[in-house]
This record gives sequence, structure tokens and C-alpha cells, in this order.
Amino acid sequence: MIAFVSGPVAALAPTTAVIEVGGVGMLVQCTPATLAGLRIGEEARIATSLVVREDSLTLYGFADDDERQTFELLQTASGVGPRLAQAMLAVHAPDTLRVAVATGDEKTLTAVPGIGKKGAQKLLLELKDRLGEPLGTHIGRQGVAAAPASWSDQLHSALIGLGYATREADEAVALVAPQAEAAIAAGEAPAVPRLLRAALQSLNRTR
Repeated sequence: MIAFVSGPVAALAPTTAVIEVGGVGMLVQCTPATLAGLRIGEEARIATSLVVREDSLTLYGFADDDERQTFELLQTASGVGPRLAQAMLAVHAPDTLRVAVATGDEKTLTAVPGIGKKGAQKLLLELKDRLGEPLGTHIGRQGVAAAPASWSDQLHSALIGLGYATREADEAVALVAPQAEAAIAAGEAPAVPRLLRAALQSLNRTR
């Protein structure tokens, strides 16, 4: 298992980063929040989990070891593969997921694209006692974990991390806002990776 990769950031894309390790570029699948903390040319250390399939080896990257461990524990539930596990971490912090499972909060899980009411109920049953206790939250006193960054904050940070100026990021967020608002109106959480792709397309057209 590759526990982490460390080295200069060679390239950034909407869903991936390339970290140079010993002269080799390691392609790592990351959430927008993780990508937002990276800058091309700067040193980075990313916790990783290697997913092995018959036809592929995919490296998933995380901001810290807690995210990586949560990613791996989520996949112990039936029907949860690496893509869905990463989507859950793109929407919620590990502690938010731990609190949701501990309190039986279906709504938090259904905010993740791809998880419906029945799927959330099944996950709550299967993940109970697997994710552990919340690290930064006392359920008896606070009830819920801190809310994750809004879609607009995540998107804005990701664009800045990809090298766009603050003004350009502001304009791109405004352009994709109707898509996000439509998702919210439909009772869904805005899919930040999809919004990021749309924002990048709009930026490419205006350059």
C-alpha cells in the first residue's frame, strides 16, 4: 500500500493532481477541497489509498490520514466503491459522516449525489460501529458536526488552487450559480466536481 506521496506539485486538474516523486509523476484522484490546498511547483504531502482492479491501479489522495482512513472504512459497506466513498468525502468532512452514522441522520447522507433514502438507511446500518466516535464533536452537547464549506467556497478555493485569479474565480462561481441553485431547489446537494468542470469551460471560453 502507498500510504502517502510527497513532492512538488507538477500539475493540477479538476479531479486530479500530479505529484513528482523521485522523477516520476504520480497521478492522484482528489476531492476539490484537497486540490484547493495545492499549488503547482510547491511541495505537498498527500495521504493516499491505492485501489487495485484487474485493469487498473488508481491512487486516491486526501488532505490527511483521517480522510484516508474514513475513505477505506466507507468501502467496507456493501455497494460503496472508491468513487462513491470519495463523493461522500467531497460533500462531508469525516467527523460529519461519523456524527451522521452515530445519530442515524439520513438527510446528511442523502445530500451526497448517488445516495437515496433507502441507500442511506442501509449505510447507516452497515457503518454503525465502524467509523468510530466523532473526533471534534461531543454529540451529547452539540448534536452535529461543523458544516462543511459551501459549494461556492469549495469551488472558489479549487479555482484559486488551479491558478486562476480571484476575479476570474468570482466570475466563474457566479456563472455556475444557477446550476447549483437548481440542484438545491430539487433537494440535492450541488455536485462540486461537476460545477468545477462547468466553471473551467466558462473560463476557457472567456480567455
